[in-house]
Amino acid sequence: MQAIQNEGLGKLEVRDRFNCVVGVQDASFSIAEGEIFCIMGLSGSGKSTLIRHVNRLIEPTAGEIVIAGEDINKLPARALRQLRAEKIGMVFQNMALMPHRTVRDNVVFSLEVRGVDEATRNHVASRAIDAVDLNGWDTKYPDELSGGMQQRVGLARAIAADPSILLMDEPFSALDPLIRRQLQDKFMALSAEMNKTTLFITHDLDEAIRIGDRIAIMKDGILVQVGTPEEIVTAPVDDYVADFVAGISKLDLISAGKIMEPVQSFESRNGPIDPSGWPIAHPDENLNQLVDISIDTNHPIIVTDQGRTVGIVTKQALLRGIQGRVDAGEMTHG
Repeated sequence: MQAIQNEGLGKLEVRDRFNCVVGVQDASFSIAEGEIFCIMGLSGSGKSTLIRHVNRLIEPTAGEIVIAGEDINKLPARALRQLRAEKIGMVFQNMALMPHRTVRDNVVFSLEVRGVDEATRNHVASRAIDAVDLNGWDTKYPDELSGGMQQRVGLARAIAADPSILLMDEPFSALDPLIRRQLQDKFMALSAEMNKTTLFITHDLDEAIRIGDRIAIMKDGILVQVGTPEEIVTAPVDDYVADFVAGISKLDLISAGKIMEPVQSFESRNGPIDPSGWPIAHPDENLNQLVDISIDTNHPIIVTDQGRTVGIVTKQALLRGIQGRVDAGEMTHG
């Protein structure tokens, strides 16, 4: 391990020299409370290995895993089991529901193992089942449910113990597109309502962009780039990331604040702006919204924040934004 670190060996070099595989290396990131952090990569990139380190289903050979200020690598077995039972919920692609137990009994299984009384379990089950829209199905068995419904049972099981952290390992990847989108919507709503901190693994960039507050692109066990969806799509750090995002629409990602220019710069070229006759937008409005605003006018768009003019979006800047080009001369609203 020391030789790999000291010499900066890559995945292929380690394989050839030591006949072993590097799952994750030099992966450093933090997740804020209530954030959905997506890790995205191709099969074999190390993303599922990484998520299993977070609750020590896989033991790391080096480094720290810090949760709420505590390095969980140092936890004894009993404390680690308590952490997994009370603070971390995990949802897999394969739900592994117990076929002999009803939906209700699957949802509260972890509470049953912890010795929670039946009345409390029933109350928690009802809330969790209601949260994932499975009312009326609580007495059914897994083989009576569709794939999407089974996935919702898995999500209900994860939130039943009210963990502060959710680990989601490609939970929707095996579902049909329409069902997947519905479950994404349900998950985002639940995450926001319950303020869950989520590490979400996916190989689908569209999914990562749709649900992630931030995204990490992973390749050969290394986090190549970490950023907001907008940063990943508009400013890829290398050709690998650029290839990933090449087909992604920029319309929902790029905001007025990213493509506007300073008022002084605009007026030095074009003369004074006309606040009474020109359209107005907020810095957070995206390209789709800006296109709608600009359709019926030939004037630039005035960007205002709390009643203060902070920039101008010209037709040219709007077209460049649609192409995914955010020029250095245009300012970022902060």
